[in-house]
Amino acid sequence: MKNLFRSEDAAGIISRLEGLTADAQRKWGKMNVNQMLAHCNASLATAMGLDFSPRVGFILRIIGKLVKPAYFGEKPFPRNSSTDKRYIISGSPDFDVEKARAIQRIREFSEGGAGKCTTYPQAFFGRLMPEEWAIMQWKHFDHHLRQFGV
Repeated sequence: MKNLFRSEDAAGIISRLEGLTADAQRKWGKMNVNQMLAHCNASLATAMGLDFSPRVGFILRIIGKLVKPAYFGEKPFPRNSSTDKRYIISGSPDFDVEKARAIQRIREFSEGGAGKCTTYPQAFFGRLMPEEWAIMQWKHFDHHLRQFGV
């Protein structure tokens, strides 16, 4: 399973990010490329413990535990998946700033390994092992890079 702790997997995501342009058009969804980068950065910040995401209600946590095996499986995230409202980015963040931040944070997360992972529970799935955070973040970046054709 690909994940951001594996240097070759992180390098692949970074290479795809480097190929992303400010005028990239989405193939699905509602975000523009600038918002997508800021959205991915916010998600990675949560995984790194730089931003705490409060847990969802009891019922959603139960659902999270039920869908967790499929979410962390080999299949890519489906198109038009719902987005947690805390990660919906409005406005138009600076493309170059967000792209540089994504590359820098991926390197930091990848090189730091488990020590760069949060110990806070993930809002929907609860406690995750560092490897699960790394898988989730790889799949998340892959999903959005496919959304923009890279």
